[in-house]
Amino acid sequence: MPWYEIRVQGQLDPAWAEWFTGLTITHDTEDSTVLQALAVDQAALHGVLIRIRDLGLELLSVNQVAADSGRGDDRQV
Repeated sequence: MPWYEIRVQGQLDPAWAEWFTGLTITHDTEDSTVLQALAVDQAALHGVLIRIRDLGLELLSVNQVAADSGRGDDRQV
């Protein structure tokens, strides 16, 4: 299954981690946050994007990351 890295403008407060269950949230720079997830299917990926829209966050990028990039756990969207 593909991994996705979703970058949004600004620093997402750690309190929102519960709303993004199963995603890893990291602050990439002072101006962006990266959400990383294993998407089960396209519907799950779109669900995350809808949550981002509902929060009013500015979407900067969505990138698919190779499955063999060193991630060994089973996080899911």
